[in-house]
Amino acid sequence: MRPNITALFFFLILSIISFKVSYCSIGNNGTNHLCPEIEKKALLNFKLSLEDPDNMLLSSWNISADVNCCNWEGVVCDNITGHVDQLHLGSSILRGKIDPSLLNLKHLTYLDLSRSNFVQAIPSFIGSLTSLEYLDLSNAGFYGTIPNTIGNLSNLRTLILEGDGYQSQLEWLPGLSHLEYLNMNYVNLSRADNWQQVINTLPSLVELHFSGCSLTFIAPMNNINNNISTSLAILDLSQNNEFQSFAISPGWIFQLSNLTFLDLSSNFFEGPIPNISNTTKLQNVDLSFNRFNSNIPHWLYLCKDLEFVNLRSNFLHGTISTGIANLTSLNTMSLSWNELSGEIAREIANLCKLQSLDLSVNKLNGKISDSFGNMSNCFIGALESLDLSENRLSGHLTDQVLEFKSLKTLNLAFNNLSGTIPINIVKLSSLKTLTLAGNNLSGNLPESVGKLFNLTYLDIQDNKLEGVVSEIHFSNLTNLLDLYASGNHFTLNVSSNWTPPFNLYNLGLGLWNLGSGGRFPMWLQPQKDIRELDLSSSGISGEVPNWIWDFPFLNLSHNHLHGKIPDIITNQFLCLSSNKFSGPLPQIGSGVFDLDLSNNSFSGDISHFVIANGTYNLNILHLAGNQLTGEIPDCLMQWSSMIVLNLANNNMFGRIPDSIRFLTNMLSLNLQNNKFSGHIPFSLRNCTELVNVDLAGNKLVGKMPAWIGTRLLHLRFLVLRSNRLSGKISPDICHLNSLQILDLSDNGFFGIIPRCVDNFTAMASTRSLGGQYGGLVYSSYGAGSFGESVSVTTKGRESQYDTILGLVTNIDLSSNNLSGDIPIELTNLVELRSLNLSRNHFTGSIPQSIGDMKQLESLDLSRNSLSGEMPNSFRVMSFLNYLNVSYNHLRGKIPESIQFMGFNASSFIENDDLCGPPLTSNCSSSGGPINKDDDHNKTSSSSKIEWLYVFVSLGYAVGLSVFCTMLIFKKSWREAYFEFMEDIWNRAYVYFYIKWRKLTRTSV
Repeated sequence: MRPNITALFFFLILSIISFKVSYCSIGNNGTNHLCPEIEKKALLNFKLSLEDPDNMLLSSWNISADVNCCNWEGVVCDNITGHVDQLHLGSSILRGKIDPSLLNLKHLTYLDLSRSNFVQAIPSFIGSLTSLEYLDLSNAGFYGTIPNTIGNLSNLRTLILEGDGYQSQLEWLPGLSHLEYLNMNYVNLSRADNWQQVINTLPSLVELHFSGCSLTFIAPMNNINNNISTSLAILDLSQNNEFQSFAISPGWIFQLSNLTFLDLSSNFFEGPIPNISNTTKLQNVDLSFNRFNSNIPHWLYLCKDLEFVNLRSNFLHGTISTGIANLTSLNTMSLSWNELSGEIAREIANLCKLQSLDLSVNKLNGKISDSFGNMSNCFIGALESLDLSENRLSGHLTDQVLEFKSLKTLNLAFNNLSGTIPINIVKLSSLKTLTLAGNNLSGNLPESVGKLFNLTYLDIQDNKLEGVVSEIHFSNLTNLLDLYASGNHFTLNVSSNWTPPFNLYNLGLGLWNLGSGGRFPMWLQPQKDIRELDLSSSGISGEVPNWIWDFPFLNLSHNHLHGKIPDIITNQFLCLSSNKFSGPLPQIGSGVFDLDLSNNSFSGDISHFVIANGTYNLNILHLAGNQLTGEIPDCLMQWSSMIVLNLANNNMFGRIPDSIRFLTNMLSLNLQNNKFSGHIPFSLRNCTELVNVDLAGNKLVGKMPAWIGTRLLHLRFLVLRSNRLSGKISPDICHLNSLQILDLSDNGFFGIIPRCVDNFTAMASTRSLGGQYGGLVYSSYGAGSFGESVSVTTKGRESQYDTILGLVTNIDLSSNNLSGDIPIELTNLVELRSLNLSRNHFTGSIPQSIGDMKQLESLDLSRNSLSGEMPNSFRVMSFLNYLNVSYNHLRGKIPESIQFMGFNASSFIENDDLCGPPLTSNCSSSGGPINKDDDHNKTSSSSKIEWLYVFVSLGYAVGLSVFCTMLIFKKSWREAYFEFMEDIWNRAYVYFYIKWRKLTRTSV
């Protein structure tokens, strides 16, 4: 009987529980289960303070529609008690104010108000909702300081306060001892100096997001709490560029043994990545955009669970270790924009899960044909994206590259690849993006390219490809959106009524023969979606049809075009340089960014070019090489976004206007070869971002302003030659440590060269082109690019540098009135390529350390007053191919070297005593020149000297014999002689005796 009672009791209990559960479930789904009245009123009052613009969420909060608030949109009630447990109001774009009536929701554990538009500070009463376990106020329009009352929410496990309107010092954070997830991305934490110590007080923290918080780092956290070291699994400290003052990254991060996700990207960490780390469980690591400047640490290759690795842009060097074979879970790896060298590790070819590999912009070498060795089938089948661009890979495109069956993106641009594009490239049937630009590929474009039906992007520009391109090449490219093929010598052969199968966004056919008889191809007209069109150097002539002007980015440079251009230009990018356009300049619309009308025949002034009270977004204005006249209007404040202004080689005059001070973003100013007069304007000192100032060939007067050296600290090119400037060269110019080109020639400067010239550190450090374009590029589009160009006079001729401008270093102080010696500090500029000090008044000797300038290619010291011998260190200057030391006072032997044997004798003429090749005068053993008549003169001179001795001796002998004979035969002479000698003896004896007596008395 007792067991039956027990069984009955358990049956009743289970029945009651089952009933309650089902009742609550039914109530929560819209049946009669009601939420507490006080909580319903709280929600209604909360609604009254809000606006729901889309009427999507709060429309259901209506007692006339449903009295049970548990059924309202976004409200979740507890299944057992019926209390309001959660409010899901995120992504609703609510407006208004947060009403304190929320405090009546005593059992609320979940509150999401994210992605709304509450324009107010976070209400402090939020901290009284002590039952909250989840709080999301991210991107909700709140602003100001996060209230300390948040620290009262001791039950919180998840806190999301992401948004750039907040700020905090985190003093409230230690109160959240149960916190597991914290996201404060983009909150201003610049004043939270102790942020590391604060998060160390959160023993349950699993996930931390502090991205873009302007964090600072005062002192490293040497010892971390055991709880956080074992609990923290996800850490995001990215985009905190205040880290730029750090010598190294915070070492405690690499002690977190359970870390699976680490993002330290876009900071300015310096120093090596730590060699020792406990983070062997990492699955995702992003250290990109820092300055670690080290090898890839060995411990990274031991993280067998790694799936994602991004070490992009870190100055990493060394090689890729064979240990990469351990990363068998790797899915994505980017090591781009570093200085890694050596061959690509062949062990990569065994990573069966690798889908994306980016090794671009490094110094990797080797043959492209065997970069991965024997590739595993799983590697071939898995890889979808391969980027090896901007390395030093060579060789031909062989079948190995074509084995990747799943490859969607292949980028081999800007290497040293040669040979032809293989016919069986059609094997890459999944390919969507193919980039082979900037190599040495030759031959024809295979017709099989036209069978890559998935291709959307094709870039083969700047190679040596040639031949005919026909309709067959494009027959199946129905998905093609971007075609960049400029810089090849193709001939397009399509029918006059050809309709392309594609609808392009960007098209580059520069340098092509378009096969249209010098006219614009008509098949272009229906391509309405084209944004960027490059038809430069394609031999087209005549007038430009009206429909061409509709393309936003248009490059028609280096053709034979003429005629009318639109009265108002609206293209965002327009390059018409090197054509035959003439007449007055057009007006420009506010949407124009880059405009290049250089090297045409435009005339008139530019006053109408600027509409009164107009405002412009113009970044680049290039009008050089026309026939423009007049003055620059003093209303440059309308061009405040200008970064490049080039009016060179025109006939403009007047003063440089003071309104140039408004061009504070300007990087390049080129006014050379005009007739501008007056002083260099003081207002130019406001243009502190300037990289290039070229005012050569004008009529400017006065001194070179000292503020050039103290304000324009980014200057790389300063060209003031051929003006009427005078005065001393201020030592302040030595502050320009980025200076590559300094040309002050053909002016009236006097005094000495400042001794501090060795501060031009850009002339003492190794130069590089720095990127695929070389030189200095201010803007780049598929339709073309605009880069810096500087005119430099070296080796007696003027040259224009653009693509290799990054390698050019030059000092030209010729044709002035400078004096003193050549400062020895000048020879510390060991990367200087050209030095011209000719036509001045320099004295003293050539510095002995001149040989330290081993990169010097041109040296002109002619027409000065230099003296002494030429230093022997000239012999080691193997790159020197132009030298002129004529018209000085040099002497001695010209140093012997193969370089000097190739110089013309005119480079050494009109000196005092120079000798040796290439001069015809030989040198003596003492180093001086030997005269042609030396031997004859020496014989004649020695003969004269011998006869002189003979005649002098004979005369002396004859005179003495006559005197002695007279003493013997004439008594009166003899007596007089002996009387004279006796008198002399007596006088001398008395004189010396008296002197002796005086001395003896004095001593006594």
